[in-house]
Amino acid sequence: MKRILLLSLLFPLSLAAQQDKFAQLGEEIPTPNEYRNAAGAPGHAYYQQKADYKIDVKLDDAAQKITGEETITYTNNSPESLEYLWIQLDQNMRAKGSDRQLITIERMEDFRSIDDVLRKTFEFDGGFNIEEVTTTSGKEMSFFINKTMMRINLAKPLGPNSSISFSIKWWYNINDRMKIGGRSGYEYFEDEDNYLYTIAQWFPRMCVYNDVEGWQNKQFLGRGEFALPFGDYEVAITVPSDHIVGATGELQNASSVLSSEQRNRLKKAAKSDSPVMIVTQEEAEAAEKKKERGEKTWEFKATNVRDFAFATSRKFIWDAQGVEMSNGKTVLAMSYYPKEGNPLWERYSTKLVAHTIKTYSKYTVDYPYPVAISVHSKWIGMEYPMICFNGGRPEPDGTYSERTKYGMWGVIIHEVGHNFFPMIINSDERQWTWMDEGLNTFVQYLTEQEWERGYPSRRGPAYLITDYMRGDKSRISPIMTNSESIWQFGNNAYGKPATALNILRETIMGRELFDYAFKVYCERWKFKHPTPADFFRTMEDASAVDLDWFWRAWFYTNDHVDLSLDQVTWFQLDTENPEIDKAWAKEHDEQKDQFIGDTRNKESIKETVNERDSDIDDFYGKRDIYKVDALDRKEYEDLKESLSQEELDLLNAGKNFYELQFSNIGGIPMPIILRFDFTDGTNEVVRIPAEIWRRTGEDVSKVFIFEKEVSSIRMDPFLETADTDFSNNSWPQQPTPTRFELFKQRQTGENPMQRQQRVEELEK
Repeated sequence: MKRILLLSLLFPLSLAAQQDKFAQLGEEIPTPNEYRNAAGAPGHAYYQQKADYKIDVKLDDAAQKITGEETITYTNNSPESLEYLWIQLDQNMRAKGSDRQLITIERMEDFRSIDDVLRKTFEFDGGFNIEEVTTTSGKEMSFFINKTMMRINLAKPLGPNSSISFSIKWWYNINDRMKIGGRSGYEYFEDEDNYLYTIAQWFPRMCVYNDVEGWQNKQFLGRGEFALPFGDYEVAITVPSDHIVGATGELQNASSVLSSEQRNRLKKAAKSDSPVMIVTQEEAEAAEKKKERGEKTWEFKATNVRDFAFATSRKFIWDAQGVEMSNGKTVLAMSYYPKEGNPLWERYSTKLVAHTIKTYSKYTVDYPYPVAISVHSKWIGMEYPMICFNGGRPEPDGTYSERTKYGMWGVIIHEVGHNFFPMIINSDERQWTWMDEGLNTFVQYLTEQEWERGYPSRRGPAYLITDYMRGDKSRISPIMTNSESIWQFGNNAYGKPATALNILRETIMGRELFDYAFKVYCERWKFKHPTPADFFRTMEDASAVDLDWFWRAWFYTNDHVDLSLDQVTWFQLDTENPEIDKAWAKEHDEQKDQFIGDTRNKESIKETVNERDSDIDDFYGKRDIYKVDALDRKEYEDLKESLSQEELDLLNAGKNFYELQFSNIGGIPMPIILRFDFTDGTNEVVRIPAEIWRRTGEDVSKVFIFEKEVSSIRMDPFLETADTDFSNNSWPQQPTPTRFELFKQRQTGENPMQRQQRVEELEK
């Protein structure tokens, strides 16, 4: 501790202040215009295109083949005339010699088993076979296929506020997901000779044309997902007669494809607040064995959606329940799953669907669609309007680990949540994965916490991202990186943006401001095409919080958070009372550490010269610097007369001054959150906004004044800033204990439920 005179001190500001993080976003985001305004909302001239589809599709269960014919009606709402149209042919990623296959980086170390080699040498042609493109009157249209994109050359430009209809016939081979993976495909059950199909990206789809990029016709390489316009769908799906089909939209011909008993169960389910079986496990197992001949056509309609997917199998168990929403509407939550998914799926899936759409609606927009569906298939997790495909399969004996259970819960919440991002708030996934995956993962975290107290969420809390952020920078991309170029895809596009939003909500803005601004963004851009700039601007516009520094640091760099508490210096004021101050000085000097030489000299030097010769010591040698004399007392009395009572009280208050010095090692400026623990056992938390770093990004200092004496200081005590190094967050410095095992636990390959079964057998 140091004693200081109370003087008027001025601290000059650094002339070499670093303002890079706190500079306003300028060139990084587009200039506002009539289509997208400076507030982050759609401008007065905002437009978007519309694509309506009428599709007839047939699934060949014997050959695993899709054959279809579609009529697209495309409406040009832009102010421009279009000379051609671009169509997405995503299945061409699976065509022989595709770019996806050619650009995959491979090393011999990747081929560690025969299975690895078989996967490499397995040949499969899953690309689209376009048989014809015609006008609705049957006239051939000129087209050109460029890998995963098809350009239709129009006979005359499509003018503003005009529509065109045309037809496409096509087919493709369905991929075996167990062999080559994929978002879409089939799973084969060899013991029964049955298939379960989850079908997506299965028809030629219109590209987005907008004010940002013109045509979004970036090739599909497999990772960057989809940019799609909204439209209305009428889809007829022909499948084997004993199949059960779940799809985007509402079933239009239930009387033709469902039994009267199944229709009655559906009516009951719509009014039930718990799942009702539409197809029971016993009925599904019977269908697996019987395998009826013939076909049925299931007809669906969907309004104002950006895509269409379906699942079909004779193995499906089907349950449903009604979900009353806050807007008074009832949504039918449904699940389709094979017996291999039980007991997990029957117990949890539909309840999770219901919980997810209700919770997301609270934080974003009201769920607008009539149904929400979860389909189980092994390993996959993928999303489409009103329907998603989810993994999470128990062991064959029906037991499962906690990891399997939480994995299933998490993937269902996540994929159902994708109905909001990007199916409703329709960002460009081909360009910016984080705008759907990151925002969705953030609301997934909120939804998980409302499902189970203490839910062990994988992503969201700040402390869970620190290992990634402190890693090798050559393998860490800024969030604002195109989907195909990202290093560490999951951490970058899911984890880091979800964490950033959580930090905004809990630490930078606070829940009230954040929740309001986030909901404004969702309401502004529902059924529209937002960009990153629209999100950044809306969050600031609706909250009055300048976040440019945050977007820049978290989204445009690969810096990390590491704030260091470098030094703490303790001061107290001189009281100017000589009786007090000289006594304090004497006690302080006596408590100082002694130089070892001085200590040893007291014993080794028996007598010094001045101890032998009294003439050696003069005035200074004989003076007692701690003695209070008459002049000291007079000067103090004179001082008291010159001071006000308030100034005297301050001198005698015994306040403690603590100067703290901090440095920003990681590069990301963040709020400095401090917990001061006092010697009397109490504590106080102080939150300093991140703007303290606005003039210098490297080091800052701050003085705190307390009545009580501080015993310790902890920075980021609530683990809320994603600080990657706790070793420099404390005063006095506190070592972080770790534990290690000398011997690994024996691996039995047995989950806890299986072990409990053995325990119960022994106890019988």
